[in-house]
Amino acid sequence: MSDDTTSTQTRQRSLADIVYEQVLAEIVDGVFAENSRLPAEGALAERFGVSRPVVREALARLRDDGLIVSRQGSGSYVTARPARAVRALAPLSSISDMQRCFEFRVGVEGDAAYQAALRRSDADIAQLRTAFAALDDVVRRNALGVTEDYDFHLAVCLATHNRFYVGMLEFLRENMVMGINLTRNLSLRRSSERLKLIQSEHAAVVDAIVAGDAEAARLAMRAHIENAKRRVFEGVDEDMGA
Repeated sequence: MSDDTTSTQTRQRSLADIVYEQVLAEIVDGVFAENSRLPAEGALAERFGVSRPVVREALARLRDDGLIVSRQGSGSYVTARPARAVRALAPLSSISDMQRCFEFRVGVEGDAAYQAALRRSDADIAQLRTAFAALDDVVRRNALGVTEDYDFHLAVCLATHNRFYVGMLEFLRENMVMGINLTRNLSLRRSSERLKLIQSEHAAVVDAIVAGDAEAARLAMRAHIENAKRRVFEGVDEDMGA
């Protein structure tokens, strides 16, 4: 692959990020209302001064994130309007990377939970339960618990006795913390029940690992991270502020 080709692809990805962010901002602000039809690809390309392939890539990401849906022969429609709080809690320029990080984690951490269920020792179980108890305390205090949440996921990876899972989580720490901070902040704005729901997802992971049920552990972890990805773009009650 030539340097020119690589440079072009990098530029297209960068432009797609920008278009993604701009369309997301207009969905959040209500410029593109829920259930409304987005302008055609050509119109968006002209509006943002980019090529249609760039627009297509941005729209594909928005579809993957559950914000729009494409209808054959009709175009793309807005299916969800995220809470305005999203803009206050995280720069929109980080949202696309955050969502892609969630996608990556689904597979890797699902496999980590699978291996943890097969290899966990009594000490690993104790550490996992300690991490879970710390999150229980967070829920009781109605606190944020970003560090405690990350430490729980780290405990799962440590139980695999595979340093590459641990290294992967440490490498992703910055992006993970940003995503955890956003989703837990949004959950607190809804109600304390939302953090309890998240904790029930953690409980399912712990129960499966302790039971040595590898497949159940994988499915529980995958479901938890997929739900976290979805929660980024869930709305909150307007009277809770933004």
